[in-house]
Amino acid sequence: MRRLVPASLAAAAVLAGCASPGGPAPDLTTLTASEAAAAVCSGRVSSEALTRAYLERAKARTALNAFVTLDEAGALAAAKAADARRASGAPCLPLQGVPIVVKDNIEAAGLPATAGTPALKGFVPKVDAPVLAKLRDAGAVVLGKTNMHELAFGISGFNPAYNTGPQPGVRNAYDPSKMAGGSSSGTAVAIGSRMAPAGLGTDTGGSVRLPCALNGCASLRPTMGRYAQTGIAPISRTRDTAGPMAVSMNDVELMDRVIAGGAAVAAAELRGVRLGLAPEFLANLDTDTKAAFDAALDRLRAAGAVVVSVPMPTLMPLNGMVGFPVAMYEAHDDMVKYLRERGTGVSLAQLVAGIASPDVKGTYEALVVPRKLPAPPPANLVDTAPIYQAAMATHRPALIKLYADTFAQHRIDALVFPTVPRVAADAGPQSSSVETFGLFIQNTDPGSNAGLPGVQVPIGLGAASRLPVGLELDGPAGSDRRLIALGMAIETLLGRVPAGR
Repeated sequence: MRRLVPASLAAAAVLAGCASPGGPAPDLTTLTASEAAAAVCSGRVSSEALTRAYLERAKARTALNAFVTLDEAGALAAAKAADARRASGAPCLPLQGVPIVVKDNIEAAGLPATAGTPALKGFVPKVDAPVLAKLRDAGAVVLGKTNMHELAFGISGFNPAYNTGPQPGVRNAYDPSKMAGGSSSGTAVAIGSRMAPAGLGTDTGGSVRLPCALNGCASLRPTMGRYAQTGIAPISRTRDTAGPMAVSMNDVELMDRVIAGGAAVAAAELRGVRLGLAPEFLANLDTDTKAAFDAALDRLRAAGAVVVSVPMPTLMPLNGMVGFPVAMYEAHDDMVKYLRERGTGVSLAQLVAGIASPDVKGTYEALVVPRKLPAPPPANLVDTAPIYQAAMATHRPALIKLYADTFAQHRIDALVFPTVPRVAADAGPQSSSVETFGLFIQNTDPGSNAGLPGVQVPIGLGAASRLPVGLELDGPAGSDRRLIALGMAIETLLGRVPAGR
């Protein structure tokens, strides 16, 4: 189904002839961010040579619409500074000279922060968002800002604004006729097609996990509150968080350690690990996803993991009473506050007037701005406030308790399930339909609404589609490092998927 590429061979292939900026372009298809950091630190490759190679790869793949801004000059200046630091004899930083990409709703000093929407094309923040500042302080080189589902309000990445290729919307790294997933579309595609080894995305209901599942990258949605949310265009203060995305779970571990602190962790021992499998997460699977997930479970059992059946019959009904009401209600005030406090010079009315995506424009005009939710006829629309208040006072606490009780009663380390029920669907306006949205966030949304951490690990390419399939682990609040260690172990067991195009 996929072949493990030994790290030693990957590093050797990349580093051959790359010690100087004038050397041959490196083979980037198997290089991880962690390997790149070690190579730059040891002097086996220069950051400038590495950065130039990734920039050339990005410029050769403009048809994927992965970038809003490719900052060639800024990236090369930062790479040269990283090389100068090494030449000076200063201690190596954790990510010294490693190129990364950043989703365009996360502020980066001196670069536009468009959030994928036309009204913000002129907004250029003067400082980094704290989550990005941590990575830059650790030595990371920012290649540019990545494209996304407009205003992060969707899961397809089909955004008619900011296209660099002939067809609209961010395109899948493995098949450009397929959707990229979202909303961290460009970051996932850049990593999947090896325009960068790692990057930042944001996640409200699945937006770092879902696109990584569709584009063959690893990612973490951290426990709510683990990462600072300042300097990031919002949807919902209750649900939004930034998250690392990368070629390898080792990279996710490194980035999370840089951002949140703490000691390094190694891959966990799988023998004796208890993983909960709830039938609610197994609905609507396509053949490729089911086969890849079942094969992964067989390998996990053979490695000594215990897979426990855990019924959660109230999960999806509870989630339905939390997710949409919370996002729709908080999106209004949170965006108004962001536009005002970050000095964008743009009002909510101006923002909405400029929205390019019909699905996002319809959501803002019909629901977010008037604070309404859909209802059955004859009402059609009802006020969001009382439904939101019930969600926060009653339903979300019940959802959190359901998870806590499930983890405790069944003594499980994590829940395990297919990250997304299907491989990537066809790209196009139909990929932004309400039906597709609901189907593709089926498994990622509930844990998001409970504030839980989740890791996405690629587990193979579909037998028929040859498109990536992902496995997710959700754990108790605060178990981020344990989940990462489990994800590292699963990646070691199954191997990494090959790069996209």
